[in-house]
Amino acid sequence: MSAELSTEELLRAADRVVATARSHEQIEVYISRGTSTEVRVHGGEVEHFVSAASAGIGIRVIDEKRTGFAHAGTLDADAVAEVLAEARENVAFGSPDEWAGLAVPDGVDTIEQSLWSDELERFPTAEKIALAIELERLTLGTDARVRVDEANFVDGGGEGVVVTSTGIRRVGRSNSCHVSVSTLANDTDGTRTGFGFAIGKHPGEFDLERAATEAVDRATRLLGATKPQSRRTTMVCDPMVTAQILSIIGGTLSGEAVVRGRSIFGDRLGEMIASPLVSLIDDPTDARAYSASDLDGEGLAARRNVLIDCGRLHQFVHSSYSARRAGVATTGNGVRGGYAGSPGAGCLALQLVPGEGCQQELIAGIDDGVLIQSVSGVHSGVNPVSGDFSVGATGMAIRHGSIAEPIREFTIASTLQRMLTDIVVVGGDIEWLPMRSNGMSLVIADVMVSGG
Repeated sequence: MSAELSTEELLRAADRVVATARSHEQIEVYISRGTSTEVRVHGGEVEHFVSAASAGIGIRVIDEKRTGFAHAGTLDADAVAEVLAEARENVAFGSPDEWAGLAVPDGVDTIEQSLWSDELERFPTAEKIALAIELERLTLGTDARVRVDEANFVDGGGEGVVVTSTGIRRVGRSNSCHVSVSTLANDTDGTRTGFGFAIGKHPGEFDLERAATEAVDRATRLLGATKPQSRRTTMVCDPMVTAQILSIIGGTLSGEAVVRGRSIFGDRLGEMIASPLVSLIDDPTDARAYSASDLDGEGLAARRNVLIDCGRLHQFVHSSYSARRAGVATTGNGVRGGYAGSPGAGCLALQLVPGEGCQQELIAGIDDGVLIQSVSGVHSGVNPVSGDFSVGATGMAIRHGSIAEPIREFTIASTLQRMLTDIVVVGGDIEWLPMRSNGMSLVIADVMVSGG
């Protein structure tokens, strides 16, 4: 089997594996193949370039509530037979799990979306490099105080095939791209950093000038930054920071975290857990989302799920396994990193429903506060089990409704539970980001800032 096979031939190959299922077995075949490009430039020259094609297969076998899994990074027919044999052998090493089982068709149809761009697929490599070089040039030409650390072009695309002995037989295909630039500006006591990016269904949709301007502004506005006074104050989150916080919250709403007793909201279904201004949805069917999809990792139709509705916890996201264990229906939220792993439960494309007002308008209503431009230590400083939140930050002071001096090397601290209830304004300046969550400006009251 090779990457030159048609999609239908891949399906038939998966069918042949599934057809070997014994009466007491369930078999799942997941095949993926794709291409990706990574370009990094510096000083007008290519510093790093990778253009890669990959293909692989993962097979799960479930027998008497024990699961065996194996995979290979090739679609060669002999390798596929070996993977199946190994998965069957691995069943013996699995622990019995009363909830073990594959997804089954649930009658939900996929939603037609524009997830594949022929223009991106045909886009010449030389022009990908040229875009990264042009982004660097535009950035350097905006402000003489700024240096470019690196400018990047990244794309990826492919298809996934899921066939199971329980009746699932589906194919998904998508591609995406973005450019980014990171900036440096020397200060008297160190270097200030910034970033900018642009996304699109294809490179023709990139706004390079906006990406360059944002990267320069983020670095230069921090020149002369000092530590702020420690106090409790109001925090305005930049859209990228909001997206990072949403991603953490999304993890606490995973059915897998709930059934394993590792969610702070596991026993609060139906309760108010956030400000009434907060409505959080997972909607991979919105093609504007960078991670939009028509299928989840188990081959079920992706769908729009309301997680928090006007502050009330409405539901968790479930894979077939976590749903079975929780005694509910799957929400089409099986997630997998590729053919080398089994699916878990997680959000596919988080969206906070926007409110009204741009960032400047939100700041105008704040007498004392901080604008958080970037955060650090999110993975180590946030405990998704207890909700404790303590991260490093940089940004701008807010005074009498206006941006004041730049601030750095301070910590913002609260808990996820309190931050959700302390949201006082949700902005309308929605941004679609190269990640699994959108972002917009967000105003959170009574956050502890620890600085000088």
